[in-house]
Amino acid sequence: MRASVAGCRMSVGALVNGLLVSVVAALLWKYSKLSEHAALLEEELHMTQQSQEVSQARIDYHVALQALQEHGTRMVCTGKMHTDRICRFDYLCYSSEAEEFVFFHSNSSVMLPNLGSRRFQPALLDLSSVEDHNTQYFNFLELPAAALKFMPKPVFVPDITLILNRFNPDNLMHVFHDDLLPAYYTMNQYSDLDDEARLVFMEGWSEGPHFDLYRLLSSKQPLLKEQLKNFGKLMCFTKSYVGLSKMTTWYQYGFVQPQGPKANILVSGNEIRQFARALMDKMNITRVEEMEKEGGSGEDEKEKEKKDDYIVVFSRSTTRLILNEAEVIMALAQEFQMRVVTVSLEEQSFPSIVQVISGASMLVSMHGAQLITSLFLPRGAAVVELFPFAVNPEQYTPYKTLASLPGMDIHYISWRNTKEENTVTHPDRPWEQGGIAHLDKEEQDRIQASKEVPRHLCCRNPEWLFRIYQDTLVDIPSFLEVLKEGMKTKPSLKKAKVASTVHPGRVREPKCQTSVQTTNEAKLTVSWQIPWNLKFLKVREVKYEVWIQEQGENTYMPYILPQQNYTFSENIKPFTTYLVWVRCIFNKNLLGPFADVLTCRT
Repeated sequence: MRASVAGCRMSVGALVNGLLVSVVAALLWKYSKLSEHAALLEEELHMTQQSQEVSQARIDYHVALQALQEHGTRMVCTGKMHTDRICRFDYLCYSSEAEEFVFFHSNSSVMLPNLGSRRFQPALLDLSSVEDHNTQYFNFLELPAAALKFMPKPVFVPDITLILNRFNPDNLMHVFHDDLLPAYYTMNQYSDLDDEARLVFMEGWSEGPHFDLYRLLSSKQPLLKEQLKNFGKLMCFTKSYVGLSKMTTWYQYGFVQPQGPKANILVSGNEIRQFARALMDKMNITRVEEMEKEGGSGEDEKEKEKKDDYIVVFSRSTTRLILNEAEVIMALAQEFQMRVVTVSLEEQSFPSIVQVISGASMLVSMHGAQLITSLFLPRGAAVVELFPFAVNPEQYTPYKTLASLPGMDIHYISWRNTKEENTVTHPDRPWEQGGIAHLDKEEQDRIQASKEVPRHLCCRNPEWLFRIYQDTLVDIPSFLEVLKEGMKTKPSLKKAKVASTVHPGRVREPKCQTSVQTTNEAKLTVSWQIPWNLKFLKVREVKYEVWIQEQGENTYMPYILPQQNYTFSENIKPFTTYLVWVRCIFNKNLLGPFADVLTCRT
């Protein structure tokens, strides 16, 4: 009996001990899970804080991480070729360790276009607006989303971002032409790339001297490639656009063929001026009122306008100097009876320079990047570009091309130093400032004896650099003569009306009638109604272009006609089918679309 009681007590004790151990184990397991969860929360909080160091926008880190793990990266692009492609990404990541972008694949990933290996021929897209330059290509590495388990926790950038390369942020021409204008209109192209979007520059340059201009595009501080590594080893952009529109560029720099205007310019002065106005608003600059009047102004208004006119001369302090700048200023003041003011990038803030240029009647400068500021000139102003000895103005025309864009309404004049005795060369400077001491003696002698730089490719042609970095003593008589002759051809601003750039619509109700006169003679009558938009326009000259092609033949007969119907008999054969196209032309060069082709049987 006692043995039985003792055994029972031992069983109860063992049971209690077992229960205690189980309870303690459960508590320890729960505690470890709570600790693990707390650590995970702490890590997510830390990563959230890191994300907020990048952006003030709030982000639910757990939701963002889950979205990346489950859905991976999503990409949808516009454009058929790498040279015209812009891509939108959700959860595109960047490894600062590998210095590569990463596309994470999951069952929910989207990749359009899905190019396969063609993505590397040569790239998915250009990161810069400079077309097909092998230092500007964009691509990404690919990984399964499951690989995220083995990688550093990502830092998320909650801002909508525009990822691009600046082409040469040290040069003002490149800053405007290659970066600011394309970025501005790329941001206009996508509604969510607004003032709250963030720009990310991936070319690897430091801020550069003109970084404040990039800041004008967004209320948020741009990020540089070098800064990305400060935020973690893996950054993921929740929503980003990659690439730049090239529609606003007008010049190619000579990488494949000698520099010159682009073959297919798609931008007009109207878009350039809208961009200039937007930048001036950002800089709190009010443009001096432009004198754009439909009719003539009164004598007192003309007198006031003349009194307010002034000329701006760009002064350079280190290279490509105007050696007799004071004499040039005096000659301009006397010739045009205007006050002359000087501006200098080295000594003045950029907004203060723009303020002055935006009200000038004329801008005078040696060839150089500072002439891109001519896009801030008022309509009807003139830009005068000076070229050193042996440099042909017709071979270097970025600013002439800009001034000549339809709707820019700037008159361009160039002057060239033709007197070798009026130039000062610098053969002993570093090569990038025109020095030629590093070349052999024979090549140095050839360059110094040359009277004109031959056409060349970009970018280190020693003869071009030697000549473009010369200082120049401007020959005043020839300079004034060129100005006077150039100003004679300056167009009247009154003629520049919006209607002068409007294209006609399709001609309406095109018809054809045929008749056979004899076995060898037939007539074809074509008629149409005017384009619908013509009745709302005042157009100086309206004509119509008619193409007639015998079916089966490769050639056609073109006609320019002033009226809306015409009977053709010459070269019209009986019992023959003709195809006829008709379109309208405004003012000799504004072409409308062809109406639907007519099929006419004689």
